[in-house]
Amino acid sequence: MADAIVVEGLIKRYGDVTALDGIDLTVPAGTVTALLGPNGAGKTTAVRVLTTLLVPDGGTATVDGLDVVGDARALRSRIGASGQYAAVDEYLTGFENLEMVGRLYHLGTRRSRERARELLAQFDLVEAGDRPVKGYSGGMRRRLDLAGALVAQPPVLFLDEPTTGLDPRARLGLWDVIDDLVARGTTLLLTTQYMDEAERLADRIAVIDRGVVIARGTADALKDLVGGERIELGLVDQSRLPDLRTELEPLAAGEIQVESGIRKVVVPVSGGADTLAAALARLSAAGIRVTDVALRKPTLDDVFLSLTGHEAQESDVEAAR
Repeated sequence: MADAIVVEGLIKRYGDVTALDGIDLTVPAGTVTALLGPNGAGKTTAVRVLTTLLVPDGGTATVDGLDVVGDARALRSRIGASGQYAAVDEYLTGFENLEMVGRLYHLGTRRSRERARELLAQFDLVEAGDRPVKGYSGGMRRRLDLAGALVAQPPVLFLDEPTTGLDPRARLGLWDVIDDLVARGTTLLLTTQYMDEAERLADRIAVIDRGVVIARGTADALKDLVGGERIELGLVDQSRLPDLRTELEPLAAGEIQVESGIRKVVVPVSGGADTLAAALARLSAAGIRVTDVALRKPTLDDVFLSLTGHEAQESDVEAAR
């Protein structure tokens, strides 16, 4: 399978701040790759370079065989992009927005109108198509924005935080739309800070933090980096945390973590249900009361925390530009 996107040693600086610090990335044609990381990790900067909106300070990148710098003008007709906020004209109707995009791509009047109607149907916007966009919900605006990125039927699509600000129902609906696009053969590079979104949509995931790709692979392969299972429990008497550590450290397969103050304790273990039973027995014998006990496999949140030493929270790299 040929690679639709190839990135080698890509660097981008904003003054003294390095937003991209030599990232490498490949996206096979017809697949979905997610750039997973917190706000400010460099995800949006990477997309802006790959969509020719920014010129890199070092490294190389090709999309659909075209260099993002040397072939920028030709490349723009081969890609589609949708940013974090819907770029639509709220005073035009949905149809008029899509028709305008078609004209900008020089599709001609007839084909622009045909394509607008096709996309309104594909994105379940037929009934709203002749209404001004200012009356659309957030989910409808996002779908229209994504439709606009597909007017010219590009082989490669970039989605930067596509579900930011959407309610759960609209988010699920947009996921279904993305699934359909990929089934039709579109290559997709997706950026997200949502672990469940990356796991749900992506064939491959690249974890990016402070401008560096720190891990890559399938969701299952990344989870294997952490390994084992987790006992999660709530502690009734927070003053008993030292006693809890003493009781459970002999059973732990790694460092016991305390989240949200000391309300939630996470204990990496092996042995599954047997280890859980042993842990509860030790705590009961020591008179340590717990709540909300669960045994689960590691998540992508665990992967990120293990790799970076911090949760997927906002950092300062892109905010400083």
